[in-house]
Amino acid sequence: MAADDRLIRSATPTGTAPDELARRLRDAHRRVRALDAPREDKERFFRRFLAICDLAKRDLNHAAGRLDLLLAEISALQSASSDRSPPPSAPPQAPENDTPSERNMAQGD
Repeated sequence: MAADDRLIRSATPTGTAPDELARRLRDAHRRVRALDAPREDKERFFRRFLAICDLAKRDLNHAAGRLDLLLAEISALQSASSDRSPPPSAPPQAPENDTPSERNMAQGD
């Protein structure tokens, strides 16, 4: 059994609240890791994520609430960045050669 097999199947009726929270924490970690944001923002999200993981050891309900807020903020950031799609760029052009081709040819005999 893989380490997260139980988390994949947590949608079944046998899934418990800790399993559901663990699945959501794993999803949050993946989303923060894949976030296209400045380094400082990613670090801030990771610090919040770690604080939620630490809180989950003591209070599952409070951790779940904080995780909801974190995931909502990540979703808002991702949707805002997808709304700002980059303008279409011109196709790349071949760089100009700064040396005339005649000067690149070797002199004949």
